[in-house]
Amino acid sequence: MNTAPQAAAAGIPRPTMIEFRDVNKYYGDYHALRGISATIRAGEFFSLLGPSGCGKTTLLRTIAGFEDISSGAVLIDGKDMAGVPANLRPTNMVFQSYAIFPHLTVAQNVGFGLRRKGGTAAEKARRVTEALAMVGLAGYGERAAHALSGGQRQRVALARALILKPKVLLLDEPLSALDKKMREQMQVELIRLQRQVGITFILVTHDQEEALVMSDRIAVMFEGQIVQLADPETLYRRPTSRQVADFIGVMNFLPAKILTEAVGRIAIEVQGLGRAEIDETQAPGPITGGEISVGCRPETLTILYEGQTASDRETPGTVEEVVYYGDMTYYDVRLDGVDSPVRISMRNVFGRPVLDIGTRTRVAWSAGALVLFR
Repeated sequence: MNTAPQAAAAGIPRPTMIEFRDVNKYYGDYHALRGISATIRAGEFFSLLGPSGCGKTTLLRTIAGFEDISSGAVLIDGKDMAGVPANLRPTNMVFQSYAIFPHLTVAQNVGFGLRRKGGTAAEKARRVTEALAMVGLAGYGERAAHALSGGQRQRVALARALILKPKVLLLDEPLSALDKKMREQMQVELIRLQRQVGITFILVTHDQEEALVMSDRIAVMFEGQIVQLADPETLYRRPTSRQVADFIGVMNFLPAKILTEAVGRIAIEVQGLGRAEIDETQAPGPITGGEISVGCRPETLTILYEGQTASDRETPGTVEEVVYYGDMTYYDVRLDGVDSPVRISMRNVFGRPVLDIGTRTRVAWSAGALVLFR
């Protein structure tokens, strides 16, 4: 029985399931993984996030045993995997293509990995039935695999991986082939499934929103390195570099200057916003003084309508672009004295007008929402 979810709920630290110790991988002269050191906890939904070519799939494949490492060590449940072939590791993988056998039924696909396992035919049939029910495909066993929708094929691939009861399930961009609505539905299903089975899920994705929605923690990768590893809220609100801030969601950047520094507090002047004092935790990366930039998310800026006053601070600007999404409107507003516009997101509540391009407006902001970058 997997006790990781119960331990997490009780506030007990989860044990380590995966450990990378200074992992390097070379393809000839190309340095694909550069000194990766990190741990993944038992029962955790963990994501490897980054642009194409950053090394996230290569790192996933080192866990599965599909890629040998050049130096360092990969440990699973405390055991060094050096020399352990893929078929003897306590892992299973769901591939981007799903790799469903079209000539087999759903039940035959799900039970394919049980062929060489012990047990009676009745026991194997019971496990297939349980696996199908787990992924919401009860009663689909006799259906032809080629007649399934994309979302159903993805569920079959999950059931086929989970029926072998691995300690770690590896997911290599499993939702990328689905349309937007189905992808969002399957994100919720995967979260529910991971909580139900309680094993470690490791997801590779280049979709920032997908990683934020699904993960307990996220490792952001660039050029073969993990540049920040944190929970989704920390990554979004307190990125440690401009590179991470620019990759995770939308971030506005404004030129700024440090005025004074004291214990725990930093006084700055931000172009278009003015002077502010912030907490040192809002400067998560190294800052040595002089010219800097300040980041703020679109939802932390607010357009003030006629009769409204700012609860903290405000600054004038002009609407340059309007993009209407139904529930939200995104504005590009050029603040006075700033060369480039900032993006502001506003929810379209009843009675709130959508502003026209060229409208002069006021923008409310708070110093607590700013993040400093070198």
